[in-house]
Amino acid sequence: MLRPFQQLAKYSSSSKGAKVVLAVWLVAVVLMSMLAPSAKEYEGNSKEGSVKGDTPSEIAAQVLKEEYPSNEGLTALLVFHRDSKITGQDREKITELSEWLASDQKPEYISSALPYHEFPASVQDQMFSEDGTTLLFNLSLQADLDSGLANETMEKIREKANAISIDDGMQFEITGPAGISADTISLFRNADFVLMLATIVLIFIILIIIYRSPLLAITPLIIAGIVYGVVDRVLGLAGKNEWFAVDSSAVSIMLVLLFAVLTDYSLFVFSRYREELRKQASKYSSMEEAMHHVSEPITFSGGTVFLAMLTLFVTVFEPYNHFAPVFSVAVVVILLAGLTLIPSIFALMGRKAFWPFVPKVEKDAKHKVGVWSRISKQVMKRPALLAASLLIVLLIGAINFTSVKYSFNLLNSFPEDISSRQGFELLGEHYPVGQLAPLTVILQSDKEIEVNEAFLQNMNDLKKGLEREKGISSVTTMIPNDVHELPRNFLADSKKAVRLQVVLADNPYEQRALDTVQKLRNSEKELVKNSGFSITDYELQYAGQTAQQLDVKQMNERDMIILFSLVTVLLTVILGFQTKAVLMPILMMFTILLSYFASLGFGWWIFKHLMGFEAISYRLPVYTFVFMVALGIDYNIMLVSRIREEARTHPWKEAVGRGVALTGGVISSAGLILAATFAVLMTQPLQELFLFGFTMALGILLDTFLIRGIFLPSILIWTHRKDKEKKELETIVKI
Repeated sequence: MLRPFQQLAKYSSSSKGAKVVLAVWLVAVVLMSMLAPSAKEYEGNSKEGSVKGDTPSEIAAQVLKEEYPSNEGLTALLVFHRDSKITGQDREKITELSEWLASDQKPEYISSALPYHEFPASVQDQMFSEDGTTLLFNLSLQADLDSGLANETMEKIREKANAISIDDGMQFEITGPAGISADTISLFRNADFVLMLATIVLIFIILIIIYRSPLLAITPLIIAGIVYGVVDRVLGLAGKNEWFAVDSSAVSIMLVLLFAVLTDYSLFVFSRYREELRKQASKYSSMEEAMHHVSEPITFSGGTVFLAMLTLFVTVFEPYNHFAPVFSVAVVVILLAGLTLIPSIFALMGRKAFWPFVPKVEKDAKHKVGVWSRISKQVMKRPALLAASLLIVLLIGAINFTSVKYSFNLLNSFPEDISSRQGFELLGEHYPVGQLAPLTVILQSDKEIEVNEAFLQNMNDLKKGLEREKGISSVTTMIPNDVHELPRNFLADSKKAVRLQVVLADNPYEQRALDTVQKLRNSEKELVKNSGFSITDYELQYAGQTAQQLDVKQMNERDMIILFSLVTVLLTVILGFQTKAVLMPILMMFTILLSYFASLGFGWWIFKHLMGFEAISYRLPVYTFVFMVALGIDYNIMLVSRIREEARTHPWKEAVGRGVALTGGVISSAGLILAATFAVLMTQPLQELFLFGFTMALGILLDTFLIRGIFLPSILIWTHRKDKEKKELETIVKI
């Protein structure tokens, strides 16, 4: 199974093959740059919905769209606020803005706006908050408007507000779905360039500090740049031809992963290459021998990461599912580069790559006694003590994971000074919090509704029933007393649906509001029946942000269970193939999972007690699991591959110690670089990316220095300490 990969690596290490491989990669980059578009041209943001579009809130939204058709899309909430009461002069400016929004000069993508300027003063007064400091009115954009055009429209509104000096002493913010969408675009404008620049500079600095060789520092970055050029254009082609969605967040994180993993592979290759250059004169023979040992762990490493990314296809939550194709494509190209581009470039450079510390052939090459040699001796001397001590520490972190609280409010992830968040918080402070995102309740029938006195009485009973439910502040829809005085849009055009608007008592994005919607769903038949309607003819649908967030919560829980189980089983099987054993892959996966849960547990303690966070993004466990587990296996494979190699000529205990000593330096260097590159995400404006970057950096450092360097080796020695197991282990390590 591995032979084709080994043959490919061997060919890339030869004198002729190295030149051919490098030429092919360079031609591919040039041609794709000329013929294929960049991924940036087709990036989009995944919606917080199901890939199947079949959640209760999505079905309700579709029913609402069909029964009450409209050309209106995203809603923008314009918020005006002054610490003291809004003045008469402020009102004149607001009126001028309102007139402009209703005129022919307004931005072309605005579908409608509340005509504040047409209302009499008495009606305008009712629109203000009770303390008179805040005013809200809304506008709607055209349906299915591109997020970029939505952002341009919001910018034009701000320009107009500035032109009439509306912010002279008065705060003006734009929030709501349209404001949030526009701010998201603004936040990530030029973010990928900044992220790439920071990643490159950081990796270069770390490599210079560790290896003190300019060529060793810059070569992995050149390799990563070539590979990124290919991946970017492949994703661009996919976006252009609509093969799959190119999620912007996935592309940003992929960029970090690509540079980090290729740098890691470069370290693994040239670390072993340097060993072989001390044994023989030929640079190509040295690389062939190095790749003979390294190609297998690189193949299994890339394969496990690829498999982990493929499992994202089983998720139903759109942002998770849309990560799968982006990362799957990237990992395939990264793996191909690890087996071809990296060995070809280093083989062509030869000993010059290590300047000024050029390796020379040594008859009796001796390994230097470094930090990891001393650590390996302690591991061999006290495996049980070290394993037990670290197990206790890691279990403390893992137990703390059970206390993590999650937030389903996207705005909590935005910077505090951004307009959509400030506007939303102002509304929450000065208006009933439930009015920020009312819940739409649709009473749907499978036959035409006859509006008579009995029907109106039942509707009143339904309204009262909803108002009695805990967590509901009010039901704002007016139900007429006379069948001849039906409000506009009370009954759908199809005459098969009626809608009501429900204001929740709690913040529509917080857990208590989600619980209220869940209770409404659970009591649907009871509400219908108690209102006098037939449960066979009528049903209730709930549409709105809170209903959507409840479905997000349920999809997230479902995806976590399936994803965690599937990744654990599949990667354990892959490790079994790699180690040709049963116990060892189970131990390896156990340490990886323990490291993951401990990292999130310790991270949550830091977020809560040191940083003051009350909750973290619900997406964090899934994103960190996929990357931390997949990348953690990389170091497992590198360590165990070297242990198996050493076990051919040494007793098991000594083989483990030698494996730690020989791989400790390169794994710790790779871990530092990987942790640092993920830490770059902490510079991004979204709190979600900050938390993700911090948690990944913490987990990788924990995994690199404690799990891979001490805990796993101690367990491998302790669990295989009996002499009677020696023969079995010698059989296991045979190729």
